[in-house]
Amino acid sequence: MQLSARMRRLAIGAAVVLTATAAAVVVAQSPAGAHGSVTDPPSRNYGCWARWGSDFQNPNMSQTDPMCAQAWQANPDTMWNWNGLYREGVAGNHQAAIPDGQLCSGGRTQNGRYASMDTVGAWVAATKPNNFTLTLTDAAQHGADYLRIYITKQGFDPTTQPLTWASLELVNSTGRYAPAPQYQAQVNAGSRTGRHVMYTIWQASHLDQSYYFCSDVIFTGGTGPSGSASASPSRSTSPSASASVSASPSRSTSVPPGGCTASYAKTSEWAGGFGANVTVTAGGAGTNGWTVKLTWANGQTITSSWNATITSAGGVSTAVNASYNGKLGAGQSTSFGFNGAWTGTNTAPTVTCAAS
Repeated sequence: MQLSARMRRLAIGAAVVLTATAAAVVVAQSPAGAHGSVTDPPSRNYGCWARWGSDFQNPNMSQTDPMCAQAWQANPDTMWNWNGLYREGVAGNHQAAIPDGQLCSGGRTQNGRYASMDTVGAWVAATKPNNFTLTLTDAAQHGADYLRIYITKQGFDPTTQPLTWASLELVNSTGRYAPAPQYQAQVNAGSRTGRHVMYTIWQASHLDQSYYFCSDVIFTGGTGPSGSASASPSRSTSPSASASVSASPSRSTSVPPGGCTASYAKTSEWAGGFGANVTVTAGGAGTNGWTVKLTWANGQTITSSWNATITSAGGVSTAVNASYNGKLGAGQSTSFGFNGAWTGTNTAPTVTCAAS
C-alpha cells in the first residue's frame, strides 16, 4: 500500500511538471506583450493614452477631448494597449482583411477592442507642414518589412465621414527596416490643406503581423518644422475645432460694418494650465485673412494651438489664420483654439481683430 501511494504521488508530480513545461512552451511561442504605434503624428489610441493615461478619470475629458472620452468609456484597454493594434495572417491582403469603416480598428481586431477608434468625429489633430517626418515607435524591436502611408484625399471630411479605402491615397511605401526602437519615414502631403487622416500600415518582420494606425492631422500648406498637438503625455491638449467655416446665426443684426471681431472664451482650467477658444467673425465686407491679438495682463503663455499660427512676444500673442480658414464671407465665423500656462491669476486677455 505504501509503495502504491508513493507511485501515485510520483505520477502526479510528473504530470504537474509536464503541464508546467507545456505551458512554458505555449508562453514562449506567444507574441511579445509590447509592440508599437505611430507616435508622431500620434495615432488615435496612443494620443488618448498620452494625454489622459495618468488622468483618465478627469471629468474635463468629456468636454475638452470628447473623442477620447468615448473611447475610454467604450474600452479602456484600447488605450492601455495602445501598442497592440494588429492582426495576424493577413499576408499583405490588407484591403481584403479590413472592411471600409473599420480601418482605424484594424477590422475590429481582437474581438473589437479598438472599435472606438473608428468613431467619426473631431479627434484631436496634430498640425503639420505638408512635408514632415513620421515616427513609429517599436518597443519590441520587431523590425519592419515596410511602412505604407496613406492620406485622405482633399475634400474628405473625417469629422462626418467614415474612413474607406477609396478615400485614401498612398503617399509612401518604404523598404525594410532593421529592428530598432524607432523607424522614420518622410511624408509629402502634396497640396492638401486642412483636416485629414493619415493611415499607416506597419508590416512587422518577426511574424506575419500587420499594424494599423489612424493619425489625425491638420496640414498648414507649408514646408517648415511641424508641431504636434498631442504628443505630450498630459491633459493640456484640447480637441481641434472643425476646419470648416460656419455662418454666424446673428449675422442679420450684429455684423460689424467692416474688418472683423473676435471673442475669447476659456473652455477649461486646471492648476497651472487652461484651454481657450477664440471665435472670429467677419464684417460686412468679408475677409481674405485675419489677425487676432491677445494681450495678457498676467504673464500667461500659449503652449499649443490649432486652426491658427500663434506667436508671442512681450505679453502679446498674435494669431494668424490658417490657409483654410482665412477667407470669410460677410458675417461668417470661424474659430481657433489653444492651451496655455498661467501662475497666480488667469484673467481674460484683451482681444482685437484685424482683417486683410
